[in-house]
Amino acid sequence: MTADLDHLKTIEQRLLWLSAWTVHNANNIRKKEDGGIKVGGHQASCASMVPIMTALYFNTLKPEDRVAVKPHASPVFHAMQYMMGNQTREKLETFRGWGGAQSYPSRTKDTDDVDFSTGSVGLGVAATAFNSLVQDYIAAKNWLGDKPLGRQVALVGDAELDEGNVYECLQEGWKHDLRNTWWIIDYNRQSLDGVVHEGLWEKIDAIFKAFGWRTVVLRHGVLQREAFEEPGGEALKEWIQNCPNMDYSALTYKGGKAWRKRLMNDIGDRGEVSQLLDKRSDEELDALMNNLGGQCLATLTEAFDNVTDDKPTVFLAYTIKGWQTPLAGHKDNHGGFMNNPQFADFQKRMGVPEGEEWDKFATVDDEACLQRFLDQVPFFAEGTRRYSAPEIESPGPVWLDDRELATQAGFGKILDGLARGTSDLADHIVTMSPDVTSSTNLTGWVNRRSLFARREVSDTFKEQSIPSAQKWEFSPDGQHFELGIAEMNLFLLLGQAGLAHSHFGQRLIPIGTLYDPFIARGLDALNYACYQDARFIVAGTPSGITLAPEGGAHQSVGTQLIGMSQDGLVSFEPAFLDELSIIMDWSFDYLQRSGENDPDERTWLRDETGGSVYLRLSTRPIEQLGPRNRDNAEFRRGVVDGAYWLREPGPNCEVVIAYQGVIAPEAIEAAGRIGNDRRDIGVLAVTSADRLNSGWTAARRARARGHTSAVSQIERLMAKVPRDATLITVTDGHPATLAWIGSVAGHMTAPLGVEHFGQTGTIPDLHKHYQIDTDAIVNAANHLSAGKRIRLAGG
Repeated sequence: MTADLDHLKTIEQRLLWLSAWTVHNANNIRKKEDGGIKVGGHQASCASMVPIMTALYFNTLKPEDRVAVKPHASPVFHAMQYMMGNQTREKLETFRGWGGAQSYPSRTKDTDDVDFSTGSVGLGVAATAFNSLVQDYIAAKNWLGDKPLGRQVALVGDAELDEGNVYECLQEGWKHDLRNTWWIIDYNRQSLDGVVHEGLWEKIDAIFKAFGWRTVVLRHGVLQREAFEEPGGEALKEWIQNCPNMDYSALTYKGGKAWRKRLMNDIGDRGEVSQLLDKRSDEELDALMNNLGGQCLATLTEAFDNVTDDKPTVFLAYTIKGWQTPLAGHKDNHGGFMNNPQFADFQKRMGVPEGEEWDKFATVDDEACLQRFLDQVPFFAEGTRRYSAPEIESPGPVWLDDRELATQAGFGKILDGLARGTSDLADHIVTMSPDVTSSTNLTGWVNRRSLFARREVSDTFKEQSIPSAQKWEFSPDGQHFELGIAEMNLFLLLGQAGLAHSHFGQRLIPIGTLYDPFIARGLDALNYACYQDARFIVAGTPSGITLAPEGGAHQSVGTQLIGMSQDGLVSFEPAFLDELSIIMDWSFDYLQRSGENDPDERTWLRDETGGSVYLRLSTRPIEQLGPRNRDNAEFRRGVVDGAYWLREPGPNCEVVIAYQGVIAPEAIEAAGRIGNDRRDIGVLAVTSADRLNSGWTAARRARARGHTSAVSQIERLMAKVPRDATLITVTDGHPATLAWIGSVAGHMTAPLGVEHFGQTGTIPDLHKHYQIDTDAIVNAANHLSAGKRIRLAGG
């Protein structure tokens, strides 16, 4: 698109005003409501982005392009959507307030056309690269039809480049032949606490080139480049390029007179330079020195329009933080905002009459002409760009008949069973793992469905007839991404694959695996994926101290609590294979749901909204229970709802053992031993402490709102237990995971679990040391429950 600079300049000024006014209005409202507490900066942080966003959205982008807007450019984004009819005045008036436009762009909480949520810096940047990989995956399957490939664009704060996940992403992109990705760095050389180090741009340039990116440095605007052609211009150019960041910021804040004094002192004694300066007023000189590449529409549109291929490209756009506002250049402007006198002067300079602050076209002479231009802007031509995709039906549970097997191995066999079939579900599954594909039991799936790459790569070992369990070939038909060991990348890719239905109109069923303790390494990206409402399954395996010989570095303790506390993620920890089969089949449906926020009155969980699923699995083979009626609806409901009675307590029950996960054999053996001397022992098989706890708190809230008959799954189960019975909870993880169950009906509780780092040893060694073995359960019953003393083993 050929730039219409006159219209773009008008839009630029309208966006500058509307974004500044949105923040100023919100500050004044919040100051009154919150007792004088300001709501933060944004005015300076977003001003520098106005020219960049004007050039991008109103000149360069197409509807198929997707953009991650840097967090502090949120007011500009909302102002732009307001101009285009996708945002309401009401939400702008309540910016950063209840129900208003969000401080940072949010896919789930904003109603305008947000492509990527941003806020946790650096994650939205990297997400664009992974979205490009997802786009290539879908295109390789010929699922895009005649839709063109879009550019995945990130507007990046220069301080965001301190985030390690940005560089982890660059390496992964290089491995996977990344394309159609633009990052535009707002190089204002100021972070929250100060001014960035000198020469950072050279390091940025070198790093991106090393990973195969094109770098485009936009340092000088048209005014500066024209001045450089004048006599004395080379000296001015040299001075600008050598001026320390701190000095440039301070002079920007002080304005034209300060610029003149400094330039005259440094280079003005040369006749040609003095003439160059003397021919400009202080105001014109200030405009010249502020005319950096990232603030110049002509420079920006030319640079963007000149890139027509799919090579990943980074634009380093020099900008001034607080551009065209009284805050420009000041090192404290990140958290600053214009006071009322400053804003009144700013309003006067912008030419906006009082009472017309929210007028989209205030100051515009020919509104009809501008509206015709806006109606023809390609990016907005198709309206908001949220797609949907039909649900993919599961062929049903894959049942396993092994007499003894670990849940991790069962997980692999279930996927292998799906891989052997011809279902639509299997064809839409895409797996990924951070260099632990084989050790998390994905080998069978990958052998049948192969690895994804845009270009075919054969298996050298296979070609040379070298035996290997891994028959790995890369091709566009492959359904597995083999990633490096950065868990942040795993969760970012899971998140973007889990949004394919919204971004590209094609549904994927993403499944990721990693070692359970390393969920913590990628926790920020996991939270980010859930915040975006991405849909995926993640299997953390192996887990717990039951990993035994591997030692504390690989033994997870607190991950159950992560699963319970993470919004948008349902966590399960099955012990037996039939439980796992039921949970996985339910999960395939659950992560495709998009219903209303109405609770299921059986559990009071809001299952119809859907979400993602976390499976905590183990490498410990355990003996499976005798044949169970897999079609029993009550059993299957109990597994999915979070718990069921493995041994229902009788009317004279003295002890109930509630366990979750791989510790099942110890719990079952302890129940048998306790039952020799106590009556009606109950054994509660917990498959999801997360769902039990969520249902319990939801039912309590429902009762507080007048639904007096609301009863959760755990309340229904514990209602069978006599009030004076003792509850023993046990799990290979933090004891708080299950300890809360005692509060449901007021039972004395002995919570057994792991609170400290693990160590090497055998499984019996570790279970005994951390007191989650059979003897520990029996001892807890002996010491805490009234009644006949329980005989110990061999007693």
